[in-house]
Amino acid sequence: MHIFTKIVMSGAIAAALFTGPGIGLLPAALAQEAAPGLPSRLQVVVSGHKLPADSYGFLVQEAQSGATVLDINSATPLNPASTMKLLTTLAALEQLGPAFNWHTDLYALGPVHDGTLAGDLLVRGGGDPYLLEDQVRNMLKALQRQGITRISGDLVLDTSYFDAGVTEDQLIDNQEDRAYNVLPNALMSNFQAVTFYFRPAADGKHVEVSADPALGNLQITNNLTLKNAPCDGYQRGIRFDDDAANPDAVVFSGAFPSQCREFALVRAVMTPERFFFGLFTRLWHELGGEFSGQLRQGTVPAAVEPVVQWSSPPLAEVIRSINKFSNNLMTRQTLLTLGAERFDVPATVDSGRDVVAEYLMMLGLDNSGLEVANGSGLSRDSRISAALMGRVLQHGYQSQYMAEFVASLPINGIDGTMRNRLRSERMRGTMHIKTGSLDAVSAVAGYVTAKSGKQYTVVGMLNHPLADRGPGVELMDALLTWVYEK
Repeated sequence: MHIFTKIVMSGAIAAALFTGPGIGLLPAALAQEAAPGLPSRLQVVVSGHKLPADSYGFLVQEAQSGATVLDINSATPLNPASTMKLLTTLAALEQLGPAFNWHTDLYALGPVHDGTLAGDLLVRGGGDPYLLEDQVRNMLKALQRQGITRISGDLVLDTSYFDAGVTEDQLIDNQEDRAYNVLPNALMSNFQAVTFYFRPAADGKHVEVSADPALGNLQITNNLTLKNAPCDGYQRGIRFDDDAANPDAVVFSGAFPSQCREFALVRAVMTPERFFFGLFTRLWHELGGEFSGQLRQGTVPAAVEPVVQWSSPPLAEVIRSINKFSNNLMTRQTLLTLGAERFDVPATVDSGRDVVAEYLMMLGLDNSGLEVANGSGLSRDSRISAALMGRVLQHGYQSQYMAEFVASLPINGIDGTMRNRLRSERMRGTMHIKTGSLDAVSAVAGYVTAKSGKQYTVVGMLNHPLADRGPGVELMDALLTWVYEK
């Protein structure tokens, strides 16, 4: 089993982390004529839903020769949604290498005697997008193997690897508590997300609430009531709020249906720093350590060496989690890392974009109309043409890291975001496809092995108010099926 599936735990948290809300793009009133040259299989969908000719773009090419098989509006920049992750992850593979690791460094700011650190413990974040609960636990075990079991001072966090301004990015829908909206941080842990579980208490009068991961500082105010009702309704009647008076507290209110055996709700809580502090304190005490200090911000003093340098999984493994499960936060951390490694710290979104622009220039690719935004595709502003995306895929196919790149993409009928698409026995497992979906956006990009044995690069994008409501998937699946049949 892939490590990601072991750690992320449930479909609830996966859905909360890797999906997002919508983007309205096009006015409803547009010309309804189909683009010339549209294959009949696609024409049926376009005509049936009255999709205007300027709302979609397609490019299909032979992977080996680059010969164009289908070109419809390929020069038009469109919102690609999460297929933008392909550009970010391929650039990272080629600029950083598949073995690249992120590092989280632990510093003992004081002498250690008889297991006691007489001073502060400083943790310097290095932008690790994969610092999950199990990784933090093992990191603290490594610290204890260095002979430290008691910390007399405070926990000091250094997040200077990323510029502070990266946390001021625009939220898609201003929903700060949604896990898909979590903003980058150099010391991000467990995606800043907690899964809350709700179930009727044994007395039949109350609602029990539990949290995973449990955080040492998290306080839950449970104002929920139990009502005699079927297990349905938006969020099962649960209202989630931050406590304005307490940065470590959340409040649940509303009426929970008694016929629900259990319901899971994923929410982002606290700030990244307070989240890490809460995770640290709980895990440290579980491991038998002693700590009663406070949380502070700081930077690493000069001439101090780390006592532990924790390494992330290699980049090749990280991008499998990014692309197969469409993880927005991990992609954004990766874009910032590109900026930090190329232009030094602190990394900014602009420095990450500059690396991508340099990368495309190095490949000799025209980036006209390209808007990388945050690199994840979770943006109203992202734009790329099918032509440019197709050229990126063509390069990826010829890259020395082609195997790692292609392996990161979801396989139709098998895994990731393509697990439930094109599952027929004849087509299952013939495509490595990154999907993209937001309100008014549906997209696919990747590789198809046709029934003839030929391999093709495929790009499809639809920007239309109906795109996410069925017609988008229908059109993209028609495109992929048409290519498979060639």
